[in-house]
Amino acid sequence: MITAKRHLGHLLFSLFPFAFSLGITGANAQGYPVKPVRIVVGFTGGSELMARMVAQQLTPALGQQVYVEPRLGAAGNIGFEAAARSAPDGYTLLMGAVPLLTNPFTYRKVGYDPMRDFVPIAMVSTIPNGLVVHPSVPAKSLGELVQLARAHPGKIVYGSGGVGSANHLAAELLQGAARIKFTHVPYKSASFGLVGAMSGDVDMVIIVVTSAAAYVKDGRMRGLAVLDSKRAVSMPDVPTSVEAGFPQLLAVNWYGLLAPAGTPRPIVERLHVELVKVMAAPEMRERLRAMGGEPDSRAPEQFAEFMRAEQARWGKVIRDAGIQPE
Repeated sequence: MITAKRHLGHLLFSLFPFAFSLGITGANAQGYPVKPVRIVVGFTGGSELMARMVAQQLTPALGQQVYVEPRLGAAGNIGFEAAARSAPDGYTLLMGAVPLLTNPFTYRKVGYDPMRDFVPIAMVSTIPNGLVVHPSVPAKSLGELVQLARAHPGKIVYGSGGVGSANHLAAELLQGAARIKFTHVPYKSASFGLVGAMSGDVDMVIIVVTSAAAYVKDGRMRGLAVLDSKRAVSMPDVPTSVEAGFPQLLAVNWYGLLAPAGTPRPIVERLHVELVKVMAAPEMRERLRAMGGEPDSRAPEQFAEFMRAEQARWGKVIRDAGIQPE
């Protein structure tokens, strides 16, 4: 009996530090935040803009300064790895986007695992891509473009933001779905690809709808499809890929807030609640609408499920296209 009591005492003593640490974690989460919070971004453009919009609104909501820290380079990998290796205490967050999931397939070493090293907090927004062509291209619809590509394999040339970029992968998705062949010309960014298409150096480009909308409206480019299930406010007359008969051709830019794995659940829940309020505010909705986007504050579990599905979908596109890691 004495021996049993002694073993029980040793067991309780050994569990004490663990129980104590749980109490500290709970206390920290309850008082969170007590110092500034940073949002890491891996590249400029939509991710940085979205992060700054969110940070501006989260600052008064949390009662602490929320600021954006660009960690640029390697197609976002530097920022993604820096965020993944940060302390899981809620004071370092990451604005995630499509490359977070696709880079592990297109780079030999990225230094992070998107599903293992992060915990989703909430989706923030989605902005669809549009497929636009130079007016000299005879196709007036996505269906006609596919027919043209089948009749002349490799003749249609498209620009992208580089190998493995979201618009490159969207074009590969179309080629695989329609069993056609384009010729790829990578640029430094999708914006440069759009300039190349407007000048006639390439025939088409897939790019975020707001970047192309003005040129479609004035006739310098022709919009063939919005790669989403619903039409874009900025290009209301351009049909969706679903309407065009290609329901599998969905290529939407998404942005979402994540934290390093191990971040206490109460902190994740607090941030999610505040983000839902921020994204539902009329001011934020109007700003997103001007960008061609919509708020999307799905719960952490739904966000995680979305990430798993997107990673599997784009991983298959990359493998099928034979894109080799750099």
